[in-house]
Amino acid sequence: MSERADTAEPRPDEERIDDLPLEEAESSHDEDDRLKPEFVAAVREAAEEGDGERARELVSPLHPADIADLLELVPSEERGAVAAALGDLVGAEVLSELNDYVRDDLLGALAPRQVAEFAAELDTDDAVAIIEDLEEEDQQAVLDALDPEDRAAIESALSYPEESAGRLMQRDLVAVPEHMTVGQVIDYLRDNRDLTSDFWEIFVVDEQHRPIGTCQLSWILTCPRAIAMADLMKREQTLIPVDMDQEEVALRFQKYALISAAVVDASGRLVGMITVDDIVHIISEEAGEDILRLSGAGEGDINEPVMDSYRARVRWLLTNLLTALVASTIIGIFEGTIEKMVALATLMPIVAGVGGNAGSQTMAVTVRALATNQITGTNTRRTILREIRVALLNGATVALVLGIGVSLVFWNGHLGVVIAAAMMTNIVTAGLAGAAVPLAFDRLNLDPAVASSIFVTMITDSMGFLAFLGLATAAGLTG
Repeated sequence: MSERADTAEPRPDEERIDDLPLEEAESSHDEDDRLKPEFVAAVREAAEEGDGERARELVSPLHPADIADLLELVPSEERGAVAAALGDLVGAEVLSELNDYVRDDLLGALAPRQVAEFAAELDTDDAVAIIEDLEEEDQQAVLDALDPEDRAAIESALSYPEESAGRLMQRDLVAVPEHMTVGQVIDYLRDNRDLTSDFWEIFVVDEQHRPIGTCQLSWILTCPRAIAMADLMKREQTLIPVDMDQEEVALRFQKYALISAAVVDASGRLVGMITVDDIVHIISEEAGEDILRLSGAGEGDINEPVMDSYRARVRWLLTNLLTALVASTIIGIFEGTIEKMVALATLMPIVAGVGGNAGSQTMAVTVRALATNQITGTNTRRTILREIRVALLNGATVALVLGIGVSLVFWNGHLGVVIAAAMMTNIVTAGLAGAAVPLAFDRLNLDPAVASSIFVTMITDSMGFLAFLGLATAAGLTG
């Protein structure tokens, strides 16, 4: 680092930290609560020059989430130097807030014992998030460096499937037997120094440690001490199976407006809890994943290595190339018709393009409804019929406007009727395909967001060209 500091030259496109007024350098955020470019540049320059004290002075007022944002904004080749300059400011909480790829970069430069120290400071779910993506050898080295109690908790979490409630849950919670009174619970909370520091709800369990109710802290604080927990607790509760997928967990939190929920194993025993702060991240991640899958963009992370992004995207582009050949083959079949009336070539993209957009609209609605469990076996048929009715209305409107426009522009009423009929046919087909393709993938237990767009596009393009050119040929349109 010292050699780099000795030879570093000021960036021509950035202000030097010494040139920045103190209040401007220390004003870290803009009006949209984003880190200012000049602030990031000031921290980078302090790290480059080996001025760790100045870097820490600038960054110390920031929240751990903002420090994580800072490290993500720094170029990958400079992150190690910036993290070293910040020292203890890059702690466990910062690591838990980091983007996965950025965190992997930083963890790769740390010794297993250092990673273990960070993991020991975090809740089990955050510690698992840090450790689970490490190489198996590095993961084992970190686990070996942990205290036996922490290691057992993390190994237990790692034994559950990825993106399951078992990986997501916290093991630190407060559970009391139903025979205790409010006063006894309050005394227990005050006297027990080993309890988790953050909780909003107390779980009431039976002799087999099965949850039988919950009680909010506000209820305990406002009730007489003599009231029994069995009389105060709420018996209706939402229990989360330990192997439930995290997306389904998020849907339950959203549906029932939960703050926290008990996680139970196969025998119904209480093994952990999930809190709403973890679910907020899950909802955001799952929504982003579905959007990116619809476009075939892979994880779509700007910090993802270039080759990983290439491999994720190119396979869908190649698949799209194959499906596009179907549409081009249809065009080739009607080559003679197109030669006789060049206007057909001008109008073909309109039919295919509008049909493709109609299919994308229906597909997006269907994929979202599947992701949020709005579509079930009970209403599948009704949903498809609804989308067909919408497509009929849309098709009639667009076909009428387009038919009249083409008739007036080309002074050819037959051509206007043909393109109107083709547009109507394609939009209705698009509505049917946009609903049916995701539903078919879902019935086959495949992710409907992954490949639906390619097949819907193929269907709408092919049907658009086939309907338009086929009707034009049947109508005997010539130049």
